[in-house]
Amino acid sequence: MNSLSTKHQPPTTFPATRLRRPRMAAWSRELVAETRLHPSDLILPVFVQEGKNRESLVESMVDISRITIDVLEKKSKSASQLGIPAIAIFPVVDKKLKSPMGDEALNPKNLACRAIEAIKSAAPDIGVIADVALDPYTTHGQDGIVEKGQVVNDKTVEMLCEQALVLAKAGCDIVAPSDMMDGRIGAIRNSLEREKFHDTMILAYAAKYASGFYGPFRDAVGSGLALGKADKKAYQMDVRNSREAMREIALDISEGADMVMVKPALPCLDIIHMASQRFDLPIFAYQVSGEYAMLKAAAKHGWINGDAVMLESLTAMKRAGARAIFTYAAMEIARQLHD
Repeated sequence: MNSLSTKHQPPTTFPATRLRRPRMAAWSRELVAETRLHPSDLILPVFVQEGKNRESLVESMVDISRITIDVLEKKSKSASQLGIPAIAIFPVVDKKLKSPMGDEALNPKNLACRAIEAIKSAAPDIGVIADVALDPYTTHGQDGIVEKGQVVNDKTVEMLCEQALVLAKAGCDIVAPSDMMDGRIGAIRNSLEREKFHDTMILAYAAKYASGFYGPFRDAVGSGLALGKADKKAYQMDVRNSREAMREIALDISEGADMVMVKPALPCLDIIHMASQRFDLPIFAYQVSGEYAMLKAAAKHGWINGDAVMLESLTAMKRAGARAIFTYAAMEIARQLHD
């Protein structure tokens, strides 16, 4: 009797559920992985400068250089071969071409337009994303037109519409307004439609925070010195707000955005997650220059495993809900994923 009752008793081993079991081997970890990062999730931002066969190191960004258009052509081909679907271009505008109004942004032969044409010729299978904002072109470093010490919204939007058309005519696939002016997505969409650019997509920088992580980028494009001690808090988002981000995203969607950006990425994983749960269209994340620079600097000093931490950071953005990620490490991560 005692032996039978013992036989039918439930096992006493603790615990019955062991979550470590699938983690024990690499093959089983792969089987149960919930999030996968692929080269097709990555977008490569590039800094383009004038000249020929020249690369100028950005001192605040390890391994990142401003490159001339001929170098960009080669880089575009390499990125395409690695499976990276798109390149985002950011021009380094000559100081002589900058003005208070940023008029060079409307020049159909400006650096950005020539870069777009070169990429589409060298690597026609890769998408080209062009930044729509005036800060690379203005002497004051602000993203719009300044009057009486303030960036004025509506006049800036008018100019952004013209800039977006110039970029669309040059052949870019996606215009990406990063300026954070109110109403600019709807205005740009209307301008594109009037000019028959029905297929040109809009990536709206919808939740772009007034972050301290943008410093190295401003060094790279030369807007940091122009900006000086000024900031962009009057139009970029307050880092303390999350509900406001949802309102910004909803408005940009209603105005015709095809996808939206959250920027910066790692400090805004909560925003990426909230947006991905609330909205059906693609949410992009931007691992900005400061995020990239911190990881690279720590790796250079031997404080972290740079490859592992970069991959972990990007995977966290994908896990939070990002459909695609802008990262300066796109090519090295793509190679790592292929290996």
